[in-house]
Amino acid sequence: MERVLPFLTFIPFFTISCSNDMKDVSQFARQNPPDQEIKDARIWRSEYGKLQLKLTAPVIKQYRTPDTRTLYPDGVELGFYAEDRSLKTFIRANKAISYDDKNILKANDSVVVIDYSNGDTVYLEDIIWKSNEDIIYSNHPVRAVNGNRVTYGDGFVSDENMNNLRIRRQRGVIEFQD
Repeated sequence: MERVLPFLTFIPFFTISCSNDMKDVSQFARQNPPDQEIKDARIWRSEYGKLQLKLTAPVIKQYRTPDTRTLYPDGVELGFYAEDRSLKTFIRANKAISYDDKNILKANDSVVVIDYSNGDTVYLEDIIWKSNEDIIYSNHPVRAVNGNRVTYGDGFVSDENMNNLRIRRQRGVIEFQD
């Protein structure tokens, strides 16, 4: 009997087993963790020692498969600089995705574009930046504010330096007094 008692104390441990809910297992299998994750990112791009771009994001997630893309799930800020290192254009969005192989950045959710050279501030639903074509555009409603003027339109197109901003299908300019 003395030998049986220690054996009987281990039986409950052997009869208890793990079970996995198939929903949890399939969800785990579907998750695609990023190849690289960066927190509190600050990235500068320069050419020949001249600052061109500063990117700031709370989180950056980079994926290499099935296609190379970078996600900015908690927002992104982009600053474009003039040759004298002054901030020329600033873009902020609450979410963004970059298709790295195609040189395309799509930003959405409360996008703001500020052009410091002429004072324009453009509010949009989303924008697309094609860096290899030097173009920024949107096909969705736009509100542009410059001083006491507000212009509405159904999209815009510009070069990445915001030198040639054109609002598509303008619906009017509203001037207001302060």
